[in-house]
Amino acid sequence: MLKNKTVAWDSLLLLLFASLLIWPLFHVEYLNYWPSIESTFIADARMLAAHLPHPGWQPLWYGGTRFDYIYPPALRYGTALLSVAAHISTARAYHLYTGGLYVFGIVAVYWLVRVGSRSRVTALLASIATALLSPSFLLLPLLRIDSGYWVPQRLHVLMAYGEGPHISALSILPAALAASFLALRKRAGAMLALAAALCAFAVANNFYGATALAISFPILVWSVWLGERDWHALLRAGGIVALAGGLSAFWLTPSYVSITLLNLKWVAEPGNAWSVWLALLVSALFCAGSLRLASRRPEREWTVFVTGLAVAFSLNVLGYYYIGFRLIGSAARLVPELDLVLILALAELVRVSLQYRKLRVVAAVLVVVGFLPAVCYVKHGWSPFPVSEPVQTRYEFRTTQWVHDHLAGERVFPSGSVRLWFDAWQDNAQPDGGSLQGMISQIIPVATWQVLKGSEAALAVLWLQALGTDAIVVPDKTSPEAYHDFSKPAKFQGAVPMLYDDKAGTAIYRIPRIHPGIGRVVDKQALAAAGSAIRGGDDTETLTKYVAAVENPAQPATSVVWPDYDHVNVQATVAEGQAVLLQETYDANWQAETGGRAVEIRREPVMGFMLLDLPAGRHDIRMHFAVPLENRVDYLTLASGQKF
Repeated sequence: MLKNKTVAWDSLLLLLFASLLIWPLFHVEYLNYWPSIESTFIADARMLAAHLPHPGWQPLWYGGTRFDYIYPPALRYGTALLSVAAHISTARAYHLYTGGLYVFGIVAVYWLVRVGSRSRVTALLASIATALLSPSFLLLPLLRIDSGYWVPQRLHVLMAYGEGPHISALSILPAALAASFLALRKRAGAMLALAAALCAFAVANNFYGATALAISFPILVWSVWLGERDWHALLRAGGIVALAGGLSAFWLTPSYVSITLLNLKWVAEPGNAWSVWLALLVSALFCAGSLRLASRRPEREWTVFVTGLAVAFSLNVLGYYYIGFRLIGSAARLVPELDLVLILALAELVRVSLQYRKLRVVAAVLVVVGFLPAVCYVKHGWSPFPVSEPVQTRYEFRTTQWVHDHLAGERVFPSGSVRLWFDAWQDNAQPDGGSLQGMISQIIPVATWQVLKGSEAALAVLWLQALGTDAIVVPDKTSPEAYHDFSKPAKFQGAVPMLYDDKAGTAIYRIPRIHPGIGRVVDKQALAAAGSAIRGGDDTETLTKYVAAVENPAQPATSVVWPDYDHVNVQATVAEGQAVLLQETYDANWQAETGGRAVEIRREPVMGFMLLDLPAGRHDIRMHFAVPLENRVDYLTLASGQKF
């Protein structure tokens, strides 16, 4: 009982300590980090809050994609539900969600170390160090320079770069590992269920957190099994994995995993073969060494665990920076995880040193010197939270508001920070999206590169027409926009009509089309003559034929109305040999009917949009996105309790 009270009091004090460090985050709405990708998550949550409980389709990004594909569900639902329940903006709700989990993460480190080492002093030392320090600054000087006042990397990337989902998952990770430790050491069904739920929660926030869990959990299982040599521990580990998988299955579907891996090439370098062999060699050496030194030694389980973590994350992160080690994803993003495991390892070194009288002074000196960098941070503790000027004065807000007011319902091409904030306040459709994740159409990054980096206005206009885009926002090098993605912003001057000039470096141009919108009546022969696929970003021949077929002024106008994200109504008059082209990404789960009869939907081969074959005549077409079978199966299984 005394021990439980001590843990509770320590946890409460750490909660207050961590809350004080980030106190402004609980009150702020918009921070002065406008180039940050937190905009993506704020926009995503706003769209969800406006279309609860669960849209199946997202028509505003990537020419349309499945809503589930864009990001794991936890942060987006946590932010959206906070926003709706508390009647606050999604920006404020996002900061509350991420701030709350950040504080939880500091306390969770205490729980993990207390469970693993059974040392209160070590647990307090590790959790306080996690809140104040970044050992990676000593090993990676560029990161130290990037973080003003030596703000710990986990907080720096959360605030300056908007890594809210990642740091939220990292914050849950220690609690998931602590519960797993307890579940593996003893037959506790409730603890096993808690471990599985926390693992599933970490994965549901972010895939880099899932990567850290995938690295850490096998090391944990090995450490406990090695100390106990109890095969039941392996069965319990399997139970945690199975239950966590069951809890995740309703969103972590096979197609979700497939599309995420497909899009990984746009945001991370590919792995290499020698890294795989080196990882296997290091793993074998670690297993052999720990087997020799810790077999049937339960008191060494924690030491083996933190040593394994330090080896694994050092190889991944430091190996990436210094020798080009790459397995999958971007190891550079795992620096906050490296910080955590180095702190755990150093705290364990102190704990072991304190057991020897001759080393106690050395350990004390190590602790004092190690905490010296925290002085600079604590003196400027609230520096990571610069409050923005009123949002209505911001360039991003003014630009997206103009688009919403003057081009409502039209697909518009933004770039840079305007792209990131394009849907943070209202629904604006764009051919690209917020985070380069969840794209079904792999032609979009090819097109985007040509529009932004190419020097020919004519080729850029062809791509924009092919993507069903009605206007483009072009900031030049003098604009307040942060990224200045356009290599040749002047190429549009005189090439297409200007709709708007903000007199501060940004112009909005009209893309010539027979009429706005994403619906077209097309001649099937002319469309087929365009070819079967784009051969590359500069494939002017195919693009010209395709655009000529789609933007044929002889074809009648087509009306496209979205009652909500999952339904679209199309009105069109077609003749013999014609079809209706909806410039929305094809997905097999779209269904259509007209006059009570089902309409076949095919994938148009050049751009991957939807092509509807219809008999001649006037048609009112009702289309809806049906819940995919893989999701329906998991919903029913969860509802029936079969996974439990």
